[in-house]
Amino acid sequence: MVSQERKTGMFEWIIANGWVFWLVLFLVLAVIEMVSLDLYFIMLGLGALGGVTAALLGAEFWLQALVFCALSLVLIFMLRPLAIKHLRKAPESLRTNIERLIGEEALVLEPTSRLMGSAKIGGEIWTARTESGAPLQPGTYGSVVRIEGATAYLRPRDTE
Repeated sequence: MVSQERKTGMFEWIIANGWVFWLVLFLVLAVIEMVSLDLYFIMLGLGALGGVTAALLGAEFWLQALVFCALSLVLIFMLRPLAIKHLRKAPESLRTNIERLIGEEALVLEPTSRLMGSAKIGGEIWTARTESGAPLQPGTYGSVVRIEGATAYLRPRDTE
């Protein structure tokens, strides 16, 4: 059991050397971010670097914690959405397989409506539904509007 005097000494050391606490917190949060890739923990980690800066400038521990909280919240609510938007905006050559199917031609294999159907898209057979509800007949072509799970939503192909 740790004595009360030793606990007090440990807390005093942490408060006196707050920059170490914030730096360790940053490293822990950065490792968690590498595993989760949610962009939440890196924002908290950057808030911890704000705490390091406040500590190195001689701020009290409560002010360091306030800087951490305020900076983390600002980054989560302002920078994170911009970062996610930027990360999701991939060039066409880097789109995933499912994203590449959007706009592709689909050969309707069985009567397709809002409730049921199937189509061949890119050499694979997909469960298909029509986007507008207008039925598509077998042997006709449609265009892929969106993909949800394993279901492709089609619209009639424009005939020229």
